[in-house]
Amino acid sequence: MTATLMIGCSANDTFEQPAQLPDVDQQVSFERVWNVTVGDGHDDEFLYLAPLNAGDVVYAASADGELLALNAETGKQIWENSVKDRIFAGVGGDASQLYLVSRDADLLALSREDGSELWRASLPTEVLSAPQSNGSLVVVQTTDGRVLAFNASDGEKRWQYDSVVPALSVRAAAAPLVGADVIISGFANGKLLALSTESGQPLWQYEVGAPQGRTELERLVDITSQPLVLENTILAVGYQGKLALIDLRTGNDIWSKAASSLYSPMVSNGNIFLASANGDLVAMRGSDRRGLWTQDKLAWRQLTQPVPFDDYLVVGDFDGYLHVVSQESGELVGQMKFDGDGIRVPAQRLSNGNLLIFGNGGKLAAYRLQSKN
Repeated sequence: MTATLMIGCSANDTFEQPAQLPDVDQQVSFERVWNVTVGDGHDDEFLYLAPLNAGDVVYAASADGELLALNAETGKQIWENSVKDRIFAGVGGDASQLYLVSRDADLLALSREDGSELWRASLPTEVLSAPQSNGSLVVVQTTDGRVLAFNASDGEKRWQYDSVVPALSVRAAAAPLVGADVIISGFANGKLLALSTESGQPLWQYEVGAPQGRTELERLVDITSQPLVLENTILAVGYQGKLALIDLRTGNDIWSKAASSLYSPMVSNGNIFLASANGDLVAMRGSDRRGLWTQDKLAWRQLTQPVPFDDYLVVGDFDGYLHVVSQESGELVGQMKFDGDGIRVPAQRLSNGNLLIFGNGGKLAAYRLQSKN
């Protein structure tokens, strides 16, 4: 029997009180391009229902089963479908299908043309991360450390891999990274595994975090984010673990350093940016990992993954604010209240350069950043 810990799902759940909203010299403002409402959003559930950015089309789902296809340029609705199930995970997709997971642990395959159901498959337990597909295989990872693969064409189960999970883990989404031959999955035990797409057999293993300390809280080492692919390497991070660059083919360590984060690192202009678990934004030079700056005015505000946007980084927080940070200096240069229910999923860059934001309350919008200088 395992238990999950909702780290930072509200102000009362953090280990420290969130920093007060900082005063910001507004050098950058948000210009809204379009906005819509997607059902009830996360509907007060601790979910990670990130929209699927598919180039010209954005697909978005809500916990209460609303599924929308939107024109990425204008936000105009292409189609709408109401799924009868409560939705717990999604949206995943490939060239022809969309994938959701219901509260009752069913994997749903839907048509990208109109959202109609094509097939469904039963899962052993709940899933919080969006299903991932390479076009022929659909892969899901359960909260208790199982990885399951299904045929994309008909939902037939191909294989299952079971990991050993600790007694206590972080309740967060860790989506597997699915390639043509290899699947990379991170687990609550701090292990990063490469699995064969054909058989699900392990190819290599890397330890991102090793449990230390006497209490279960001190021993948390969950990997809760998808690794970032950089050519033939992956950049991975864990909670109370380390940030590591790993050879994708062999699993060998290229370099690593102590770090703690629930979200994937980001790379921009040759530098690495990380939202630490304590809310500090950290920048380091990619060539030698030398620290460039640390922005600590957002401490314990449960930041999302930092997303590069021109010369800035954009992060959301638990209180529904968007913050703009200079990539060069770490200075806070912009701020906007977006969703009173908070922001849990990271922003995304659309193909036209705009920024896509989805709030916990169901508000979905595209923005441009405008410099006031």
